[in-house]
Amino acid sequence: MTRIALVVSDVDGTLLTHDKILTERARAAVRKLHAAGIGFTIVSSRPTIGMGFLIEPLSITLPIGAFNGSSIVDNKLKPIEQHLIPPAVAQRSLEVLNAFGVDIWLFSNERWYTRNPDGEYVPHEKRAIKADPTIIADFTPHLNEACKIVGASSDPALLQRCEAAMKEAVGLEATAVRSQTYYLDVTPPGHDKGTFVDAMIRLTGISPAAVATIGDMENDLPMFAKSGVSFAMGNAADGIKRRATHVTESNERDGFAAAIETVLQLG
Repeated sequence: MTRIALVVSDVDGTLLTHDKILTERARAAVRKLHAAGIGFTIVSSRPTIGMGFLIEPLSITLPIGAFNGSSIVDNKLKPIEQHLIPPAVAQRSLEVLNAFGVDIWLFSNERWYTRNPDGEYVPHEKRAIKADPTIIADFTPHLNEACKIVGASSDPALLQRCEAAMKEAVGLEATAVRSQTYYLDVTPPGHDKGTFVDAMIRLTGISPAAVATIGDMENDLPMFAKSGVSFAMGNAADGIKRRATHVTESNERDGFAAAIETVLQLG
């Protein structure tokens, strides 16, 4: 078996606990990767502004992927490669989300915009990304800077139907996928966590077989497909687990650290 040379991890539901905590066991696992000469980085549906707090404690020096990999930034959060949702497609996405009555957020590389400061998941997102939203009356002036549009709802069945409608509405002009049962993400076309893994392979010269990926949601499947080894978290749905080469413990039971221990054994 090819020795693993790079690990790419999802963040929420994978690296962090449900309460958005980076455990000491997770930190120690990444230190072991560094000591073994194995590269480590992260890719997430999170905005760029919600990634920075992980860089120092995990000693990340490689580029990281934000907005499901459609933006690649260095470890100072400076853009290396950035893509935007076409304004007309962003407007179409807003119309679908409005039709389903879900809370709507728009993210640029620097800001998080919402019309509803009292949205059900606003406190959750503030805690998760450690940033406050900018309250606006109208999204229209910001359509030309949309890195990601999010529909948030505590009704998973409704959001699943919304996802299907969104995929039909945007076609190949954007990527629409749920990053959590309560978040539907619309991101730029042609870019996902799989294309981020491709970019890291080009940058490092590492073969796909030497890459391990770890995740828990449908938006992690593209990177599973681009890596030699993949780990689905114990908290992932059965359909996600079936698409991974390994299944680890849940994020509440340090499944990330357990996956890293397996990676080190594979070496």
